[in-house]
Amino acid sequence: MLKQPLIFAPAGRRSFLRAGTLGVGGLALPSLLRAEAAAGLRNSRKAVINIHLDGGPPQMDLIDPKPEAPMEIRGEFKSIPSAIPGLHLTELLPSLAKHAQKYVFLRSLSGAMGNHDAFQCQSGFGAKDLEFIGGRPAMGCALNRLLTSPQDKAPVFVDLMQGRPMVRNSARPGFLGAASSAFRPDISHLFQRGLEDGMKNELARRGGGNGLRLSLHEGLSVSRLQDRVSLLRDLDGLRRDMDHSGNMQALDAFTQLSLGILTSGAFAKAMDLSQEDPGVLARYTPNARKPAGSYLSMEDPKCAQKFLLARRLIEAGVRCVSISISDFDTHTRNFAALRYLGPLVDHALDTLVTDLEERGMLQDVMIIVWGEFGRTPRINDKAGRDHWTKVAMGIMAGGHLKTGQVIGATDKHAAEVTQRPVHYQDVIATLYHHLGIDARSITLTDTTGRPQYLVDIGQPIHEIL
Repeated sequence: MLKQPLIFAPAGRRSFLRAGTLGVGGLALPSLLRAEAAAGLRNSRKAVINIHLDGGPPQMDLIDPKPEAPMEIRGEFKSIPSAIPGLHLTELLPSLAKHAQKYVFLRSLSGAMGNHDAFQCQSGFGAKDLEFIGGRPAMGCALNRLLTSPQDKAPVFVDLMQGRPMVRNSARPGFLGAASSAFRPDISHLFQRGLEDGMKNELARRGGGNGLRLSLHEGLSVSRLQDRVSLLRDLDGLRRDMDHSGNMQALDAFTQLSLGILTSGAFAKAMDLSQEDPGVLARYTPNARKPAGSYLSMEDPKCAQKFLLARRLIEAGVRCVSISISDFDTHTRNFAALRYLGPLVDHALDTLVTDLEERGMLQDVMIIVWGEFGRTPRINDKAGRDHWTKVAMGIMAGGHLKTGQVIGATDKHAAEVTQRPVHYQDVIATLYHHLGIDARSITLTDTTGRPQYLVDIGQPIHEIL
């Protein structure tokens, strides 16, 4: 008998059973309910933090140094030994080197599409895949469809990415439609991330659906979430607008979720960093200074507190959080930028992992740190590195991973993968696996009525599971 995939239709019932377990006739409702309860996924505390290094981090300047390469390849940074025998990182990552046993270092990330956005890091797919029916959904949007219920006290998926224009629009629901959209609270008052003129022009060229503000809806800030009357008034106005557009399904889902958030207060509390212990806030904030003459799009050291915000949201019940750190698009002054950004990420990531471990949360939370592509081995005439799609890098932690190892290898210039290529979809499949979801068996129904797998070529990275 051929194994049949589970299909999740837009208005259909959710289930988290592996393919083939329904048999020929399927399960009656009581059996299905028992099976869902046995799967333990509705009350699971497992979660994902997806950290996007906006712009494309240079692999050879962070986790894959090539000290024997010529100066125009290896660059300025020294190679330092780590706690993993034989593994060297660059001097920019001293904390990760010291605690390397807590991490997985992906040196052979492959299949980058070359687009300056985070969509591939959010979904595993290229932005044009299934574009004719709305495109693929981001992983968090798929989780919205699979895991959200009206009783939730926090959104399933919270998108806090602040990168370049198309990063801000990366967590798209695709063919799932607006009802599965990311929950996007405005954090611009907490963390500033400027847009250069070229980026503003890019937004303008893209037309409708993109904007400079990060709020989900006008007037829908964290403070307004605490005011039920104001929220309901805003939703009534939104209902009229949505009636006109015919998108009532999105409104109904959003209304139910917003009311659940309101009555619990957990989400608003999690978003309020002023309620955090000042010592913890200080612990997450590196002693660093943004270099003079840096890009407008580069963030200040306070941006490391996004890692803390992600932890607080997970504690409040969020299952998937996406954040971004800018700006790794180092076509010029690569080394000056990395001397600031590398230690910043090193501090923030290691603080997050240590914090989760101390709180007994680390094995419930899987972390991925990566970017849209790598950067050229050869340094250009502006002391920068350009886009490079042949190989990229990633760092993983938590989630019961078999850490303390390196996956893959590159040639002597960090230009080509020589061992164990890992596709972006493999990483996404691994994140789904952590949440108890078999991405190669479960499908979602697209707008044409056809089932679509969560990934089509990806497999969980077996060496680390």
